[in-house]
Amino acid sequence: QVQLVESGGGLVQAGGSLKLSCTASPSIFNIGLMGWFRQAPGKQREVVATITFAGSVGYGDSVKGRFTISRVNANNTVFLQMNNLEPEDTAVYYCNRVGRQTWGQGTQVTVSS
Repeated sequence: QVQLVESGGGLVQAGGSLKLSCTASPSIFNIGLMGWFRQAPGKQREVVATITFAGSVGYGDSVKGRFTISRVNANNTVFLQMNNLEPEDTAVYYCNRVGRQTWGQGTQVTVSS
């Protein structure tokens, strides 16, 4: 069963781009605010971007102007387009409904300098 499946991570040089995808079960996707989160080694998990069912978005200060969150409701999928990546963006990236405490496996993003 689907629950949360993130993909699209990888190794990229600083200044490069990646697009993350997340497919969620309808019970997760269709209720509330969806978001992308990240956790770097030794740091707490933080919110990167959020999006409502209607498409209203919000971003963390460190990614504004570089990352874009979007969703395709018909496919229960959320995307995160990441441009102009920086080494500080290196982390495991997760998607989830905001406030939900069970997480998927995440996808590793590594940005080399």
